Amino acid sequence: MIRVGNAPCSWGTLEFEDRAAQPITFEQVLDEMTATGYEGTELGDWGFMPTEPEALRAALGARRLIMTGAFVPIAFRHRAAHEEGEARALRTARLLAAVADPGYPPFIVLSDDNTRDPARAANAGRVTPALMLDDDAWRAFAEGVNRVARAVRDQTGLRAVFHHHCAGYVETPTEINRLLEMTDPEYVGLVFDTGHYAFGSGDPSRADIPAALERYGERIWYVHLKDCDPAIAAHAAREQWDYHTAVRHGVFCELGMGCVPFQDVVKYLLARGYHGFVTVEQDVLPGMGTPRESAERNRHYLRALGI
Repeated sequence: MIRVGNAPCSWGTLEFEDRAAQPITFEQVLDEMTATGYEGTELGDWGFMPTEPEALRAALGARRLIMTGAFVPIAFRHRAAHEEGEARALRTARLLAAVADPGYPPFIVLSDDNTRDPARAANAGRVTPALMLDDDAWRAFAEGVNRVARAVRDQTGLRAVFHHHCAGYVETPTEINRLLEMTDPEYVGLVFDTGHYAFGSGDPSRADIPAALERYGERIWYVHLKDCDPAIAAHAAREQWDYHTAVRHGVFCELGMGCVPFQDVVKYLLARGYHGFVTVEQDVLPGMGTPRESAERNRHYLRALGI
């Protein structure tokens, strides 16, 4: 059975933003998730929700929410960052394992340290080969992902998925392909993010998401449902907007308002027998948009598609 969750990023609590500028509380986010029909939540950036298992378990239990995952960004291209990144991933994994629902174990969602490289942040949605990692950096990147994913599985029992993400390394289909070729399929899965795939493809209106789902197949362990407005993406390319400017202008729109063929995504997941959570994400910056209302409309949209 496919169950539907949401994430704090839909309320503007993004891992690469200054949380001091975000007045919304985790209680409000969780209350609004529950009120708009979601059954699970991701953790958000460390410290947004309680980091003590008992307090986090109580917050989730009071709202009948299941913890679905947590995002852990690491500068994998730098070998010197692997040890510290592994420690953060394990700290997060231990918290998630302590509050996990046995029927729906959460994922550690690994990613690059998105937006930290100025060139990648400035060229999100239009990455050229010249902006990609060289062979040595690729080896370091894959070694780090394998190392952290193995440590998470061996020490906590949780599985790790890698998040391809705009404004970081591993954004384009070419980069996703290479990462999967260089990582261990026993330990490293993919969280397929429909909106980031569309935007990162370079031309969202032509991104073949059903073909990507078939191509990545068994490596997809978890799914993020996000839409992408192709007109805003095209405007971002013309105006040379950086990632944050594109997000501020609504490149990740409400579900059904962009180019992602969600009916095909749902059809694929149902046919495959996907079991577990899909997570709605509508990335917005702090204070932007109407998160509760958007969350409600997004949930109604997915119900109309049968989930």
